[in-house]
Amino acid sequence: MKTELSRTLGIEHAIFGFTPFPAVAAALTRAGGFGVLGAVRYTAPDDLARDLDWMQEHTDGLPYGLDVVMPAKKVEAAPGGQTLTEADVEAMIPEEHRAFVRATLAKHGVPELPEGEASGWRITGWMEQVARGQLDVAFDYPIKLLANALGSPPPDIVARAHDHGVLVAALAGSARHARHHAEAGIDIVVAQGYEAGGHTGEIASMVLTPEVVDAVSPLPVLAAGGIGSGEQIAAGLALGAQGVWLGSIWLTTTEAELHSRALTAKLLAAGSGDTVRSRALTGKPARQLRTEWTDAWDDPAGPGPLPMPLQGLLVAEAVSRIQRHEVEPLLGTPVGQIVGRMNSERSVQQVVDELTRGFEKAVDRINRIAGRSES
Repeated sequence: MKTELSRTLGIEHAIFGFTPFPAVAAALTRAGGFGVLGAVRYTAPDDLARDLDWMQEHTDGLPYGLDVVMPAKKVEAAPGGQTLTEADVEAMIPEEHRAFVRATLAKHGVPELPEGEASGWRITGWMEQVARGQLDVAFDYPIKLLANALGSPPPDIVARAHDHGVLVAALAGSARHARHHAEAGIDIVVAQGYEAGGHTGEIASMVLTPEVVDAVSPLPVLAAGGIGSGEQIAAGLALGAQGVWLGSIWLTTTEAELHSRALTAKLLAAGSGDTVRSRALTGKPARQLRTEWTDAWDDPAGPGPLPMPLQGLLVAEAVSRIQRHEVEPLLGTPVGQIVGRMNSERSVQQVVDELTRGFEKAVDRINRIAGRSES
């Protein structure tokens, strides 16, 4: 499963895997793919450095990357241009929304966090100054790829990455977005379809991938969204992509650290129709398991979600309480429609082996069809 891009990066399979779990990213890299560690949950630079040290020790000298979140539009810039603190941003959250969170948690009897236990889910990583701090750490390590989940990184970040010999990738939900990335000096465009987990646009992968390939040629494109089998990888490459970007499929691997058997069970039981694209988690449309939490925020009778990063800050403690106490009706996670194929727990290596076998079967099938058509 080699392409020009995989050869450039020195990887065996053109499988790029985004994950918040270092053990998953490292296992994918060792399995011949390219592990990309999500940085958004790291609010302390020392914590990111610790896990990048671990990645260095467990990737056998093979390449890996980092994914940050630097929103193109943000609310953290004050009218005078100065950067606001987290406390300044928190102060923008209306009391009506805080009351709605309290009422929703009370309705479901969600206990408080144990005394002394802080919220483990603070999405301050959506704030640009936090992402910049993450990069101050990351560029001290031999990462080979920097990806931004919400548009092109600022020009100085692109230039800084290139100065370190690091390729820059950005996710796009339309050909227009992809062209903007190309103009910004991005090296790789990830065409992320509507089916994907997390933040997505409105266009399905089968339509989006060839549109983006045509829009940014000769830049390499990775297909993303609704991909969880080798046959689907073959389809993405047939549409012109030079690899695939997979995220959801790793959530039920044995190396993943969800810290909740109840959540793993929900993922294993879910079908492809059990997700919803909602702003409940971060303030931007993100595909996730449909729960009574997403239903509450999407209900027109409620106050509605706030823009990023306000929504993430607003619900941070609530999400930690839901996860800590495994409140099943509210318990969810970002995940794509491919969740319908995630029916068993397997190791990362087993997933990669299954993907490569499926890819080979698909290629053989197409070769047989092509051979018959020529006869």
